[in-house]
Amino acid sequence: MKVRKVIVFLLVISFIATFSLSLYFYLKAFNFDTRLTTDRKIKEPQYHFILIPEEMDNPYWHLVEKGAKAAGSEIGAAVEYSGPIQTNVEAHINEIDTAIASKVDGIITQGIGSKNMTAIINKAIQKGIPVITIDSDDSDSRRNAYIGTDNYSAGYMAGKALIKAMGGKAEVGVVTGNFESANEKERVAGFKKAVAEAPHVHIADIQESHITRVQAAEVAYNMVVKHPKINAFFGTSALDGIGISAIVQQLDLKKGIFIMAFDTLDETQNLMKKGYIDATISQEPYQMGYESVNMMVDLLKGKQVKAVNHTRTQVITAKDLPIKAAFSNRGVPND
Repeated sequence: MKVRKVIVFLLVISFIATFSLSLYFYLKAFNFDTRLTTDRKIKEPQYHFILIPEEMDNPYWHLVEKGAKAAGSEIGAAVEYSGPIQTNVEAHINEIDTAIASKVDGIITQGIGSKNMTAIINKAIQKGIPVITIDSDDSDSRRNAYIGTDNYSAGYMAGKALIKAMGGKAEVGVVTGNFESANEKERVAGFKKAVAEAPHVHIADIQESHITRVQAAEVAYNMVVKHPKINAFFGTSALDGIGISAIVQQLDLKKGIFIMAFDTLDETQNLMKKGYIDATISQEPYQMGYESVNMMVDLLKGKQVKAVNHTRTQVITAKDLPIKAAFSNRGVPND
């Protein structure tokens, strides 16, 4: 009987000791975690912005996204990146409508230039949500500001460079990303203006690629077949020059075809180094994204901003490589 009481007593003592130690370590861990959380001073983002590109999976727009998110991390803004998988005006407008319903703090979007696009931008403004157009403007809307390339001037610049390189004589095929995009239309218009000043340079054909390298190659091939005198091409969107180059290589036409591209994607630069693309127009997509977020914060703080803010463009040839023109001049590595 005594033995039994001793065993019970020892079990009780063991339980109390185990419970006490567990409680001690739990409280110690709890206090440590609380102190750690307090020391970190985790902050929620002050703002929620949405960046709506022309199409999500496009290397050019990923550079814009990179710049926007870099600025967001510096100033405490969450930058959501969402838009159509491929160029689709209706889907683009729906994205803006969803952003309005979600009551985001600001919308950064490519301007398309359609009546429906203008209407949805105006709806956002009416609801008190500031809108900045980027890369392509919608000047008919009530948007707060535009930041990006002067696309008409860029097209004119490309035309003058092509004319000079061709000695003032050329039959040109123009491959443009999309007939409906405002920026593409402006680039073509600027290019036409330059060509109109050169009596021996003619535009043989203009076709759209729907911003894919495959269709750029396809329409370039059709142009060469239909217009065998073509000896120069101008591609107005980031993937057009790459697609044109592919078909020129396939047909072994390099010696007779001059290619003026647009943008400075890594693949474009590599093709320039190899001599397959002769020149390109550089833009600053990273800078566009970076500055648009900072500008949006200024708007929310009640500061005045310029309505139109043009980023730098220039003609780039192989001798200018390697370049970091796609990035901000704030020391961002070209990765």
